[in-house]
Amino acid sequence: MEQETIQYRPNLASCTPVVLLEPKRIQHHLQPPRSVPASSALGTALKRGHSHSNTSSVSSSKGGPVKRNKLGIRNYDYVEFYVGSAKSVAYWHVTALGFHLEGYLGPETGVRDRVSYFLRQNRLKLVITSPLQPEAYELHHYVTKHGLGVKRWALEVEDVEYAFQHAVDHGGIPVQTPHRLEDDHGYVSEASLKVYDDTELMLVNHDHYSGIFRPGFEAASHPWAKQSLSVGLQQIDHVVGNVRENEMELWSNYLDRVLDFEDFIYFGPGDISTRYSALLSKVVVSKDKRIKNPINEPYEGLKKSQIEEYLEHFQGSGVQHIAISTQNILHTIQALRSRGVEFIDVPEDYYRRLYEQNEKLPMDQKITEDLSLLQSYGILCDHEGDGYLLQLFTKPIGDRPTFFYEIIQRRNGAEGFGQGNFQALFESIEREQERRGNL
Repeated sequence: MEQETIQYRPNLASCTPVVLLEPKRIQHHLQPPRSVPASSALGTALKRGHSHSNTSSVSSSKGGPVKRNKLGIRNYDYVEFYVGSAKSVAYWHVTALGFHLEGYLGPETGVRDRVSYFLRQNRLKLVITSPLQPEAYELHHYVTKHGLGVKRWALEVEDVEYAFQHAVDHGGIPVQTPHRLEDDHGYVSEASLKVYDDTELMLVNHDHYSGIFRPGFEAASHPWAKQSLSVGLQQIDHVVGNVRENEMELWSNYLDRVLDFEDFIYFGPGDISTRYSALLSKVVVSKDKRIKNPINEPYEGLKKSQIEEYLEHFQGSGVQHIAISTQNILHTIQALRSRGVEFIDVPEDYYRRLYEQNEKLPMDQKITEDLSLLQSYGILCDHEGDGYLLQLFTKPIGDRPTFFYEIIQRRNGAEGFGQGNFQALFESIEREQERRGNL
């Protein structure tokens, strides 16, 4: 496959020539990367099956084999939100969540139809984008239909062209074919695949780029760019999708096949339920477990589940929440609460049970954190083998009851997703649904 090279066209969504940067800085090529319609291919591509070996591995530092992903996936790279007011949402992330505003794209940098803010905290990267002009149809349509939401999440790969071709050969639905964006700082390679309705999965490589994020962005000069101290958020732990009934298997099989992932955990009927609602969930992971993607779908219950509420208000399948890791969840939650971040409420009897469970554990498996502080900050804890998971969920960050964040810390090799907390968590979410009149 011949990779196209573009001396940057600044439409962040598709690189089509909607607007041009000022010629003083960027030299343009005439041909944008080809965008591939996905709707006609969706049915056949999701059903197509391919057999392939899963034996690729390397030696770990402990001497045992570690499976490697065939696509050369390194890690999560960034998440891009489409929102109604990018400045407001970016400002909230800076002041409340401790991000630094490092880059900006908009009229001042030669882009006329949209603005984007590039935020960073340690290895965590976000892009917040909103439309400026009526001709930014894709942005307007997304925000009108979905509200604030994740338009695309990106994986950093060693070779974009190779990863994309492997994905397409195994049934991946192409959206953007491999291309390069160039400026005086070098180039960024990228391509994208369809996932979850209007969501895109980006494949990117920044190895040959020394500028801010990608061509078109410049250093942010906003006075609030770095006024907030980090709260210790480190990187993406996992990305959770909510999908319609009967779509969970469809999309999990798609990701397994297209990205060379494998099934990790399945929660079937009765595993995740309350008196009123239930859901099904499957977690697919890359073979080295760096990438973890739970997928939820609604299941029959007496009342409306949180997944059904999401699907109704988001108007389709999409990313429900992003889990972000921290190395000190007590510090992180204390800092976030002091800045006004809202979290779900945990019932007091949850901590009575937690004290009792911890007392029964051997000394080398006990929770090292002060349990009274966990209770004070409302942090959930789930034991798993010799380790345990600490987690807490924000309330939805936008006006619609859709997207939220999870803050997570894994102790002593814990690899789960807090199954022991599901009952308390979903009962808390149901109380919020009831307040909104959506239960």
